Amino acid sequence: MNKPENPKLGHNKKTFLKNPVEHIDVTSFDARKIISSMEKMSFVSRETANAANIFNEMIKDKDCTIFLTLAGSTSAAGCMNIYKDLVKYNMVDAIIATGASIVDMDFFEALGFKHYQGSQFQDDTELRKNYIDRIYDTYIDENELQECDKRICEIADTLEPRSYTSREFIHEMGKYLKKHSKKKDSLIETAYDNNVPIFCPAFTDSSAGFGLVIHQENNPKKHLTIDSVREFRELTEIKIQSKSSGLFMIGGGVPKNFVQDTVICAELLGKEVEMHKYAVQITVADSRDGACSSSTLKEASSWGKVDITKEQMVFAEATSVLPLIASDAYHKGEWKKRARKNFSRIFN
Repeated sequence: MNKPENPKLGHNKKTFLKNPVEHIDVTSFDARKIISSMEKMSFVSRETANAANIFNEMIKDKDCTIFLTLAGSTSAAGCMNIYKDLVKYNMVDAIIATGASIVDMDFFEALGFKHYQGSQFQDDTELRKNYIDRIYDTYIDENELQECDKRICEIADTLEPRSYTSREFIHEMGKYLKKHSKKKDSLIETAYDNNVPIFCPAFTDSSAGFGLVIHQENNPKKHLTIDSVREFRELTEIKIQSKSSGLFMIGGGVPKNFVQDTVICAELLGKEVEMHKYAVQITVADSRDGACSSSTLKEASSWGKVDITKEQMVFAEATSVLPLIASDAYHKGEWKKRARKNFSRIFN
């Protein structure tokens, strides 16, 4: 995202930023009947029901570590509370996400800022005049986003100048929000409270990157930096300490590949680990270009990363099916029988 000098603003900014995105509450409705009905259908409906059943199997399996991966902009589009509730109600044990999902979307809203409903057909030149950024049909105030950048710098300036993993830095962000958040149910703060580690392997590809650049510019001789190699080792350690594991993946890309690679990394370290036993991916990516935003799950099996016995690709836009899967899992209540893994504590 470009960060030029603040242009002369137009006259319509308030008219653009008037309808905040409201995050869906999956605890307020029961999707179990919808999911069970979808089991008897075909196409994406049956895929969705099968994905929901696999996710419930992960939750029911007391030995299973559940990894949630996030890529794309669903956090800005109204799914933020879903991810927070998956942590709050003990349905995930570790999170791997893009920097934007955690910083530009979750931390951003925790500071009291909002995303707004807009239009994908809006003249982007007019948006630029008003210093408004667009994510498809969703708007963000660029001035507020730059304030988010500055808060990252503010946090960095208070820390010991050494290397940090993204997990360590996000932990410090959670600590900061305990005192300074204006929205108390953010994903970062909820994960902090429940010892659920968050990893962002491409952390600097976000407001965190801008904030840390400012921090290093202001502190040329004594500054912190992000150690992505050590965080790969940390994430691999979680896999090593897990008897079995499952992947619940929204989108693909770096977070998906990062967590799948822990199996190979553990093997290279001489540790015997099983492939990820369960896997669900919700994506609109295509496999015909050789990617599918980091391979289909069956393809990942050829690399020794994912067991294909209990895997499901759901080719759908995540905001349309994720609320149903999450609501079904919440109301089935298998999470009530799980013990928390508290993986954040193993790094203390």
